[in-house]
Formats: sequence, C-alpha cells, structure tokens
Amino acid sequence: MFYIKDASEYIGKEVKIRGWLYNKRSSGSIKFLLIRDGTGIMQGIMIESELDPQVFSKFDDLTQESSLKVTGTIREDKRAPGGYEITIKDVEIYQIADEYPITPKSHGTNFLLDHRHLWIRSKLQNAILNVRSELIQAIRDYFYQNGFAMVDSPILTKAIGEEAATLFETDYFDLGKASLAQTGQLYAEAAIFSLNKVYTFGPTFRAEKSKTRRHLIEFWMIEGEEAFYDNEMNMDLQEDLVEYFVQRVVERAHQHLETLERDISALEKVRKPFYRISYDECVEILKKNGSPIEWGQDLGGEDQTILSTHYDKPVFIYNFPKHAKAFYMKEHPENPDLVLCSDLFAPEGHGEIIGGSQREDDYDKLLNRIREEGLPEEAYGWYLDLRKYGSVPHSGFGLGLERTVGWVCGIEHVREAIPFPRLINRIYP
Repeated sequence: MFYIKDASEYIGKEVKIRGWLYNKRSSGSIKFLLIRDGTGIMQGIMIESELDPQVFSKFDDLTQESSLKVTGTIREDKRAPGGYEITIKDVEIYQIADEYPITPKSHGTNFLLDHRHLWIRSKLQNAILNVRSELIQAIRDYFYQNGFAMVDSPILTKAIGEEAATLFETDYFDLGKASLAQTGQLYAEAAIFSLNKVYTFGPTFRAEKSKTRRHLIEFWMIEGEEAFYDNEMNMDLQEDLVEYFVQRVVERAHQHLETLERDISALEKVRKPFYRISYDECVEILKKNGSPIEWGQDLGGEDQTILSTHYDKPVFIYNFPKHAKAFYMKEHPENPDLVLCSDLFAPEGHGEIIGGSQREDDYDKLLNRIREEGLPEEAYGWYLDLRKYGSVPHSGFGLGLERTVGWVCGIEHVREAIPFPRLINRIYP
C-alpha cells in the first residue's frame, strides 16, 4: 500500500492514495485537492481535459474530511506541499463528510478540547503526536540497548507512592479501598532484585486540583530503576538518556519539528554534560531573581520557570531538604536534613521533566520515614521486605512523558502533548 511519506520512491509511478480531504481549491478547468493519509499531505491535480466528466464532477461533491481514494501518477514539484504531487486519473469516494466543525478560522481552547477527537487530525496536532511516537520509541530503544528489562507495574494498589492527598480511590471488593497508581516505582524497586536494571512505562494518576500548564490528572511515566547505582550514577544515566532521545527526535522527526516551527538549534544544544547545581545554590539563584522561596521549600511552578529560562540546556538540582521530598529517598550521609536526589529541568521555561533519587536501602530508616509521614505500615510490608533480604544501594527516576513532549515540541501546555487529556475540569471526549 502506498503512503504519502514514501512519495520520493514512487516518482513517475501510478499509485493509489487512501485518505481524507484536507482542503480544496479551483482554478477553472484545473482543480486541486489536498489529501492527507496520516503520514503526510499531498496535492492532487484534476485536469478537466484529461478526466472523465463524472470523475471531474466529484470535486464539487467533496467536503472537508471526506474520505476518498485517488489514483494517479506521482511527480516531483518543489512548489507543492511536501515537494510532490499526484496527477489524478480517478477518484473513488468512501464517504462525503458532514459539515466539519473545525474550520480554518480561529477557535477557542474549550471548543477545540470538546472536539479533541477531530482536532488531532489537524496538521500541528498530527506533528505533535508523531513526535510523541518517535520519542516513545527512542526511549524504549535506549533502555533495550542498555540492558534494561521492561516490567509492568500494577495500576491498582494499596501503596502510596507520593502524596495521600492526590490519590484516586475505589472500592476493591471485600479488601477495602485501593487507589490508582501514582507511580510504578515501588514495584520497579522489587524487580531490580530479580533483573538488576528495569524500567516501567505506563499511565499514572494524580487527583491534584491544579490547573497549571504543566499538570494533567492522567499522564504517562517512564521510570527507570537500577541496582548498585548511587545518585551520581543515576544522574549520569538520565543525562545519557535525554541526550539520546532528543537527538534521535531531531534526526528522525525533523519534518514534524519544522511543521511545529520548533527552534531545532535549541534542541541540538542538548548534549552532555548538563548543568548541575545544589539545592542551596538553586535557592540563592531564585532569590536573586525575585522568588519568595525559603530554604526547605520545594520548587513551585514560577521557580521552575525562572530556573529553566536561566540555562540553555537541561539543569539538575540535587540534594533537596528531606521533608520537601518523598519518604523513600535516601538520607544524605553527611547531612540528615537532606536526601540524595535530583530534579532535572528542561530549558526554555518548560520546567521539571524528571525526578530521581537514590532510594533508602536501610530498613530502620525507611520504617521511620513511613511512620513520620503517617503512612499505613501494613501496606508497605512487602516494600520493607526488600530491605531485609539482600538490600543493596539502588537508585531510580521518573520521566513525565507529556512534559517532555511539550518541551521537545516547544508547546506551551501539556494538554496538547497527549491524544486525549484528562484535566481537573475535563473528562470528555
């Protein structure tokens, strides 16, 4: 089957394009169809003198997004969209579309989100989804090539990975309440004792009442976990992964980035080594730039923006205060008020894309942290077991896919980085 993306291989050959009408225009006896098939857009030319009248008249019947099959010969034309066009010999109509609600005029955000099932057909949304697909494949390839095993973590769980206040709870038969997973990390930790280096890739859920441009209720996380890694090694790994997938997208999804008018030169700068600053240094930088942050606080959205516009490539912030971070992070051996962790911020104002840490491998210290946080000890019996039977130093991280797609594509809001976003005020379509 022929696809528009492969047009360069079919110059001078007769092909059939199966797709949808993106637009049309007429110049008297010559008519033009813009046809998209999901892999690209191609201009088709209908010449009245060369076509059966019944075929030529189908131009008038076609509406935006009508589905059709055209037969014709491919030729190169630098002026045409994509650099190729098809001289049409025949048109077969599958369906004449109803009046399409999304027109070339400007539409409001809510209207477009209400019609998200149709909006994803547009040129820019198609480009974003193609970049997302390439990014996912690059991440999978990186882990496979570097000896990581893929493991699947449960979506229904009793173990709280982050904050109890952001759990989605449901009745679980006669066993009380269960919640949708906030992270696959805890289960990935169990898997390293079998497989050494693992990653999970799946949906995660946060019942967080936030409407910022960086937040979704349902989002996808890639979580790596590594036995015998300390936090420095963990940062080195993240650095290597990010450089790999960014440069892979630049290479293989270049035309989609161009469609989005992305500044590709900014992505080409994403090369090791990344910047690394301590939490203490970070607070000083933020205060000098007008942030009201005080030592001990986690970084807010505005803080993230300040930091990520301060650097021209990703920057690690490491060694946060213990009580600003999750219970499973390892206490700093020289300062018990800190934990061995890092957040990675993308440049150009996009903010945090990765959170990582060395995990607490000491049974007693982990139990104390669970108690300090008021978490149900019985739900973590299995997690504590990992510190009783062959505990080792280990580290891991979680990469938010939608925030990363947003950064790579250069888009403002993560709601466009996922096919069907779930927001605090939206679960349709």
